[in-house]
Amino acid sequence: MVQKYQSPVRVYKHPFELVMTAYERRFPTCHLIPMFVASDIVNEETSEDGSTQKIERRCALDVDAPRLLKRIAGVDYVYFIQKNTLNRKERTLHIESHNETFSNRVVVHETCCYSVHPENEDWTCFEQTASLDIKSFFGFESTVEKIAMKQYASSIKKGKEIIEYYLKELDDEGITHMPRWSPSSHSLPLSSPTSLSTNQPELGISNFLCFYVADKLDADYIKRYLGDLTPLQESCLIRLRKWLQETHKGKIPKDEHILRFLRARDFNMDKAREILCQSLTWRKQHQVDYLLETWSSPQVLQDYYTGGWHHHDKDGRPLYILRLGQMDTKGLVRALGEESLLRHVLSINEEGLRRCEENTKVFGRPISCWTCLVDLEGLNMRHLWRPGVKALLRIIEVVEANYPETLGRLLILRAPRVFPVLWTLVSPFIDENTRKKFLIYAGNDYQGAGGLVDYIDKEIIPDFLGGECMCEVPEGGLVPKSMYRTAEEVENEDIRLWTEMIYQSASIFKGAPHEIVIEIIDASSVITWDFDMCKGDIVFNIYHSKRAPQVPRKDTLGAHGITSPGGNNVQLIDKSWTLGQDYSMVESPLTCKEGESVQGSHITRWPGFYILQWKFHNMAACSATNLPRVDDVLATLQVSSHKCKVMYYTEVLGSEDFRLVCGSVSLCFQCTCCFSLFYLQKQTWRDHLTHTSSF
Repeated sequence: MVQKYQSPVRVYKHPFELVMTAYERRFPTCHLIPMFVASDIVNEETSEDGSTQKIERRCALDVDAPRLLKRIAGVDYVYFIQKNTLNRKERTLHIESHNETFSNRVVVHETCCYSVHPENEDWTCFEQTASLDIKSFFGFESTVEKIAMKQYASSIKKGKEIIEYYLKELDDEGITHMPRWSPSSHSLPLSSPTSLSTNQPELGISNFLCFYVADKLDADYIKRYLGDLTPLQESCLIRLRKWLQETHKGKIPKDEHILRFLRARDFNMDKAREILCQSLTWRKQHQVDYLLETWSSPQVLQDYYTGGWHHHDKDGRPLYILRLGQMDTKGLVRALGEESLLRHVLSINEEGLRRCEENTKVFGRPISCWTCLVDLEGLNMRHLWRPGVKALLRIIEVVEANYPETLGRLLILRAPRVFPVLWTLVSPFIDENTRKKFLIYAGNDYQGAGGLVDYIDKEIIPDFLGGECMCEVPEGGLVPKSMYRTAEEVENEDIRLWTEMIYQSASIFKGAPHEIVIEIIDASSVITWDFDMCKGDIVFNIYHSKRAPQVPRKDTLGAHGITSPGGNNVQLIDKSWTLGQDYSMVESPLTCKEGESVQGSHITRWPGFYILQWKFHNMAACSATNLPRVDDVLATLQVSSHKCKVMYYTEVLGSEDFRLVCGSVSLCFQCTCCFSLFYLQKQTWRDHLTHTSSF
């Protein structure tokens, strides 16, 4: 594989002629580069007017390689041919070099250029590119490649220091200016000491020009705004940025954003380019670049989403606080839907990027990520409601794919006993590098040395964590059910929470229950369910039969001899069946009121067919009179006027998975049915039926 290198633009705040004088002092040898042992001029040409000079040198390098490898190769030094073309008139120096030793096995090619800064003629720019292609080397190709890249990276790092060393040496000798070339004089002596151009003010437009050279990245800009990168990391950034400029017409990501994707793939440029392109397409499709200007958080999020920005940590990173244990995840999902929650989280990430840029300017050092503090006090099994967990997993997936390396540290405080359950569910979706940034504290372990004070200044620790700083993050609480979306609103949405069939909806009419059948092969399996009463009251029953019920055709009469009044209403128990003979009730009926949420499970005793039934609840007559209620009279006249709506989800756990639950909490959450298993740990089937939940 061919290895390539592209340098950022180095800017020397000195005139071109003075930099060239410093550059010539590197020859014939340079004590600052121990491996550069000798150089001989093999050819030299100068134009008649003296404006152009070409010098060809043969340079000997003592490569730091294992002695065994040198003995196998049969050489002590590696020789390179360097061709320099100095154009004093155009004020440029072009350098080309290639290896002479092992040129049939290894191909090294390098080009460098010194030129005048396009916006400041008293500054000098330097750029460098190189390629390494190892075709064969006695079976040591990989070793040679590593040695070559290490040596090259080391020499690149020293390059600017060497020029600056000789510039200082010239200044110490009183040489502060070199005249420019002109047709009348091309061999002028060194001038007497004068003021160097570096004494110019380095403020305002001058600094800006230093950072941007013909839309290229300057080395000082990288260090100031992006951080300390190795030469090869700088090269990956510049090459990927250049590729984006050539292939993506119009707006390209900011340099900080490109760098995050490179870091996420350990600076593997091909892998980083792939995920970055996918993310750019995603951002364009969903108009994410304009999210902060167009997204307005619904009032329910402003009141009940328990997260917000809160100052910064000790490293200057923006600090985001999330009181997850106080959040009504089910209420938010029911009130807003998955898409609105996802969009809100994306707006938080976009705001985080903006705050990182601001803090970079404020603190004078690169800040590319933020810190997140998650308080889990109050977290319990109700937070493991399946659609809520599904929404969380989807959010994690989207954020991981499009905002890599934006989380600097995650502080998880007051983790309760149920936390390992949640962690087992979500951790497989989190990148390994991200998981390494998690710090988890149980109980009050976060207090004192080694805890929160190591990462956040004591003055800004929130009051609810024992600090003195008032935190404006909402306290949360239960979202009022009056804010929940109706079943019709959910069904009519273009993007719906239920489109992936996690839950199904059904209509229940008087005389027309909704029924589903579950076939059980192995006894001691577990049937679990989770349903919400969206409209009306129902009675929930479970039956068992050895016979398989027949699903009626849609164009025929239902089992009770009436036309099914709803397309999402199925009746399975045949009218001719007799309770106690053809089928039997396995649990007592459960009456469910409108707005309630019910979760439960049943351990099957026999194989066969289990029928789950949601049946219209007939209201009892008023206790003060024996007369029937008006509603009951109307119900007998018009069945369709009494319609109940239920959203439900069911799942079957095999007997083997159920035994895992009884034996080990940690093991049970490794099975594929992990979303429903926690119901078995909370309470028995009877407990679930007698205690409905509002979460």
